[in-house]
Amino acid sequence: MESMRAVVFLSVCLSVMTALCQGQRSADSQLPDEPNLGLSSSQLVEALQGFLDEADSRVGLSVEKKASVIPRCDVGERCAMKHGPRIGRLCDCLRGTACNTFFLRCY
Repeated sequence: MESMRAVVFLSVCLSVMTALCQGQRSADSQLPDEPNLGLSSSQLVEALQGFLDEADSRVGLSVEKKASVIPRCDVGERCAMKHGPRIGRLCDCLRGTACNTFFLRCY
């Protein structure tokens, strides 16, 4: 879900940048006496790559900080903690394993 959101976000950014570049090109063709202040294509590629790397790092951090995402436990690791009569989950056991409520570990 998050990767799909990132792809949509990046495609929208790319579309906006393309539209701005097209508008700049048409404005440059109308006013030939002004110097060309635009960036070369290699500079645009480098800037876009830097932007995409930065956006990727922010997307990854936001996923890790969400409260609804529970980390995964390996077999034998502690997966729950007892709070009086209640049991709180620390992590989610891998597929094919379950959290033992007596030992509070994945088995």
